[in-house]
Amino acid sequence: MNNIDQFNEAICRRQFFRRSATGLGVAALGSLLEGEARAEGIRIGTHYAPKAKRAIYLSMIGAPSQFETFDYKPKLEEMHKTDLKDMLVKSGVRLTTMTSEQATFPAVMSKFKFEQHGETGAWVSELLPNTAKMVDEMCIIRSMHTDAINHEPANQLMFTGNMVSGKPSIGSWLSYGLGSMNKDLPEFVVLHATNTGRQDPQAISSRFWGAGFLPGKHAGVSLRSHGDPVLFLKNSPGIDSQLRRTMLDNLNKMNQMTYNAVGDPQTQTRMKQYEMAFRMQTSVPDLTDLGDESEETFEMYGPDSKTSGTFARSCLMARRLIERDVRFVQIFHRGWDQHGNLPSDLAKQCKDVDQASWALVQDLKQRGMLDDTLVIWGGEFGRTAYSQGGISEASYGRDHHPRCFTMWMAGGGMKPGVYGETDELSFNIVTDPYHVRDLHATILHQMGIDHERLSVNYQGLDQKLTGVEHAHVMKDLLL
Repeated sequence: MNNIDQFNEAICRRQFFRRSATGLGVAALGSLLEGEARAEGIRIGTHYAPKAKRAIYLSMIGAPSQFETFDYKPKLEEMHKTDLKDMLVKSGVRLTTMTSEQATFPAVMSKFKFEQHGETGAWVSELLPNTAKMVDEMCIIRSMHTDAINHEPANQLMFTGNMVSGKPSIGSWLSYGLGSMNKDLPEFVVLHATNTGRQDPQAISSRFWGAGFLPGKHAGVSLRSHGDPVLFLKNSPGIDSQLRRTMLDNLNKMNQMTYNAVGDPQTQTRMKQYEMAFRMQTSVPDLTDLGDESEETFEMYGPDSKTSGTFARSCLMARRLIERDVRFVQIFHRGWDQHGNLPSDLAKQCKDVDQASWALVQDLKQRGMLDDTLVIWGGEFGRTAYSQGGISEASYGRDHHPRCFTMWMAGGGMKPGVYGETDELSFNIVTDPYHVRDLHATILHQMGIDHERLSVNYQGLDQKLTGVEHAHVMKDLLL
């Protein structure tokens, strides 16, 4: 045996951990050297009994206005068109370049009516009549806040825990930490819904569902609404399944030889992705064939549920995915960035999501899945009490406001109710502030993970979804 062969046959520390990642021995070693085990990619599993086994994140890209949805502010009716410039100067609040040069900052009241609903007495806008019917099943948080004032960094913080790119997304962390419940489908699936509001919706990046420094197999898999759900899933012309299986087996043998020689974990990732693609040839067509759904189900989600790519169809698909034990499903619905023409565009956006969001929660509930499925709804920051530009009888707009915004969650061990309070202009939080990091810690907690203990050593740091700054689980919101 020559020197090169001896080098390739040697088992280094990294390869030892990787090759030993089965059996009782590694469990014992992991308990003794937990940090080392995490660094080598050994699955840690749950830290305590989870309340939720899976989650659906309804992501409203562009930042819905809290003033027209869940945070009723009657004071704005009295102050309508009052210039807030002096207050803004005294507060030292950051302004975006879109409004910083305005001569005046007129307060603008919501054009839409609010009413209280349910036993919780939650205020909900007339734009969300179906959502209003389920307030007693919702955990409404009116006191969320964030660090970023512009969309890209705010969304990156919301979905990856950091405004710097290259970090794993929430779904990727859950995939890495908990593993798969269905070997024939990805652990993390992304759906992109069409919108009927702004026709130039906020752009989004695959970084929001990427795996960052984690192995690529933990990245979200986007299901397309038109054509093949996943590209390259079908066999090429002239190649049947048996031949593809033979080709894949031979390719895996070559990849295994490469892995044995080099020890690169990305080689294993590719092998697993090829195998997943082969299994998805059977599982995905079954998933996307809605022929077994009842007419009553389509009626519950609304007429749009029969149209591919709509938010309603995406919600129905999300239920089918988690029904098949997909761990995390994220639906992106863009178009919520109403700097102008807010009354018209926001009404369309709310109509897109209102009935389907309600139907998703009811569908999960009647199937006995809501208790262990966490549903999350919200955007990346809030909107301003003052108008961007002028105010007319029919139209106005609102700029970005990171100091306070509203989100809601349902199921998965969340306690129904209305939490947190903002001041009379929804400018600052008065009680129970919750940061985006607290939201992340809570999501992980409900899935059985201690956010302080799920980490990966990368670039000399123990990297976590919640980062290095303080984050706490929102325990008052839990059952």
